[in-house]
Amino acid sequence: MKKITLLFLLLATTVFSQVRLLSWNIENLGKSKSEEALAFMVATMKYHDIVAIQEVVAGYGGAQTVAKLADLLNRTGNKWDYVVSNPTSSSAYKTERYAFLWKTATIKKVGKPWLEQKYHQVIDREPFFCTFDYQGKQVTIVNFHAITKNRQPETEIKYFKFFPETYPKLNLLFAGDFNCPQSHSVFNPWRKMGYVPILTNQKTSLRKKCDNGDCLASEFDNIWYHSQKIKAITSQIIPFHQSFPNITEARKISDHVPVSFTFTLL
Repeated sequence: MKKITLLFLLLATTVFSQVRLLSWNIENLGKSKSEEALAFMVATMKYHDIVAIQEVVAGYGGAQTVAKLADLLNRTGNKWDYVVSNPTSSSAYKTERYAFLWKTATIKKVGKPWLEQKYHQVIDREPFFCTFDYQGKQVTIVNFHAITKNRQPETEIKYFKFFPETYPKLNLLFAGDFNCPQSHSVFNPWRKMGYVPILTNQKTSLRKKCDNGDCLASEFDNIWYHSQKIKAITSQIIPFHQSFPNITEARKISDHVPVSFTFTLL
């Protein structure tokens, strides 16, 4: 009996020492999303500890919709908090906000989050940094949405190699929609530093029309972490579109699937 009890405690400690992060580009997250769509999003988010969202509408309705998501999450049995960035400083028709939501029982926000200003003139939608504490250990999530593929996102991603040196005391984790596959050479400096992607050869954006059952288009969304500071447990996409009768209905939620990462802080 003692051995069983000790085994149970060990397993419980292992499970509860893990952080579950969801990164999701939710297309035009704002007042256009129906109550049914928000409820669907919450059903996906609630199993995680931290949620990073890209493409929150910059104008009226964006921040308010994130607040609605937090309110709905609070009705699922856990207390959640949230933060929304200021609009990014790019041209008006491309400017967006970022958002983070987290379970307050296990995750604590440290300090004030910020939109990175050092390279804002060469990065259209400058990334949003937020530091979180979990059981006395910290991780700073860099939430990012790159320019579109035809505008060559590698021209702004190349500046990300400077962030670890700019913030040497922070455990940086990069999450979002890079509009660029992890195999691109622009990520080589990260790899040399010890960063690895959670997904390899995994498409994450939705087609407008499925091709013989293949509804995913491109390898755009990913999460990069430092392998000496974070231990990966599981990583996957959540193919939410399979819950809908057709791709058109699914795309009312978003044109990207969320990316899920479970890890421990070393």
